[in-house]
Amino acid sequence: MTKALLMLDYQVALCEEGPHLKAPPLQAQVAERDVLATAERVLGAAREAGVLVVHVRLAFDPSYKLRTNRLPRFDPYEVNRVMLADSPEAQIVKALAPVDGEPVVDKGCVDPFIGTPLRDLLAAEGVTEVVLGGVATNLVVESAARHASDSGLQVTVVEDMCASFAPELHDFAMEKVMPLFGAVTTSAALTFA
Repeated sequence: MTKALLMLDYQVALCEEGPHLKAPPLQAQVAERDVLATAERVLGAAREAGVLVVHVRLAFDPSYKLRTNRLPRFDPYEVNRVMLADSPEAQIVKALAPVDGEPVVDKGCVDPFIGTPLRDLLAAEGVTEVVLGGVATNLVVESAARHASDSGLQVTVVEDMCASFAPELHDFAMEKVMPLFGAVTTSAALTFA
């Protein structure tokens, strides 16, 4: 079985305090759960094991025409001109930044497979299992787990690499939803062997 690590939405706007923060409750949970340090350790282990690492981020083109989610709740991105692909807030946090050879997939909705080449990329690389970590748990991580499992991939979600806007949202997703679509594990129990 060939694994890939999907690093989902570890972006400045969602994970770092500072002038570009757009989701303070999510950032607070990321900090409280020490998600970035955990993700950095798992990312290092994946790289050391030679596992394909794919970074996914919410990022828009200047026209916002590639935005696949057209619901009103996504309108503020365009109205306020935020999360443009080259903007500071859309960048992946420095500690988890891609290195040469690691693809970055830009998405225009919650689900990283919709409107992106992600599934084709994984198929071309012979990937049969995805390991997921990201923010927010009940949004991108859950969407990725559902889509990946429905696409025939084995799914492993690393619980302590994830956070949501409130602990109860994270806990419900991990305890009730994720087990329907794959295995839930911790960074300590995860192996890339």
